[in-house]
Amino acid sequence: MRKFEKITGYFSKSEIILWCSSVILIVLSFCIFDRENYLTLSASLVGVTSLIFNAKGNPFGQLMMVVFSLLYGIISFSFDYYGEMVTYLGMTMPMAIFAFISWLKNPYNGNRAEVKVNGISKKETVVMWLFTAAVTVIFYFILDFFNTANIVPSTISVTTSFLAVYLAFRRSPYHALAYAVNDIVLICLWVLAGMEDIRYISVIVCFVAFFFNDVYGFLNWRKMKKRQENNK
Repeated sequence: MRKFEKITGYFSKSEIILWCSSVILIVLSFCIFDRENYLTLSASLVGVTSLIFNAKGNPFGQLMMVVFSLLYGIISFSFDYYGEMVTYLGMTMPMAIFAFISWLKNPYNGNRAEVKVNGISKKETVVMWLFTAAVTVIFYFILDFFNTANIVPSTISVTTSFLAVYLAFRRSPYHALAYAVNDIVLICLWVLAGMEDIRYISVIVCFVAFFFNDVYGFLNWRKMKKRQENNK
């Protein structure tokens, strides 16, 4: 009972409502459109839970993102979305591990449940975009080699994913905004898949839920940054 009260006390009412609504939406869509692929359901629930912890700046969210990346990579492989598979297994998952370590090493005022929010300079921003361009070009040829389905949105997904994981590693509030943009790309990508197999509609619903959680995460990180700066 005390543990439950501790958990509910950690999250605000709006965060609890957001998480519960996301879970209900994901489960309902699974029951209506899928009913078979429990791996997709598991990945969706792990993913949306990781986002509510990430929104709080809690390193545990990055740890759960590692698990989600593994599950999502397997799901992407099942539909020949090699771009998504390679992106999440070869980039998002390793970067989530680095972000997890970075967040653990940079707690706010010794509180390991909240990371110290960071900003990046204009010079680093330029370097980040150069790296992003290089990664995009390299992955395009990799995806083309594997005859990836829907290669254009898959390549754009690589771009937005790299920006998101890099900014998460650097503890920037804009990592959540980059993930929200990535969610839009993935919604489009899985809409194309859903047109061929109705079961993938549950994946679309998953990323719709992710989008709202990432938008909330961005707004909350902005508040965290302002609060942390005011407390200096």
